Amino acid sequence: MTGVVTGGMLRYVRIVDPFNRAIGRIVMYGILVMMGILLWSSITKTFFLPSLWTLEMAQFAMVAYYILGGPYAVQMGSNVRMDLFYGEWTDRRKAQVDTLTVLFLIVYLGFLLWGGWDSLMYSLKYGGERSPTAWRPYLWPIKSIMVLGLFLMLLQAVSELFKDVLRLRGHDMGPKDADADARPGTGPETR
Repeated sequence: MTGVVTGGMLRYVRIVDPFNRAIGRIVMYGILVMMGILLWSSITKTFFLPSLWTLEMAQFAMVAYYILGGPYAVQMGSNVRMDLFYGEWTDRRKAQVDTLTVLFLIVYLGFLLWGGWDSLMYSLKYGGERSPTAWRPYLWPIKSIMVLGLFLMLLQAVSELFKDVLRLRGHDMGPKDADADARPGTGPETR
């Protein structure tokens, strides 16, 4: 039975991690989209009539950039954490602590996803909720992206839990630090 559970966890990690990595690698170019929108905003304000849509569209692009890039950041270990003691711990000790703390993250993400789904359904149910600004865009597209991002983050948090459990069971899941991809032989393709 333990082998089946371990195999299931390994399969889950092998499916979720590459998927979130691919999404994260694509979304990282969203910074260029934001820059383009803000450049257009500057040009139109300087030489033409200011556009109504640029500020809000830049905000939407930033939301998509951060929320869809979050699972990749967690996967790479580039999220912010208090490093007073953590940096000196062994990988096993880190896995023990992270196994506990990631459960809080999973519960938190579950509530966020529930609230986000409820908000998205409200937006769709009542004829398309709109922003109260002059541009008045529909809000369901950005709410959909937020729900998708929260779902992907929840999947990644479960993957991190599984990796920590597997580390505690003696499986080599690679190092638990942000520089894992920078060192030869420790990237996700060798795990």
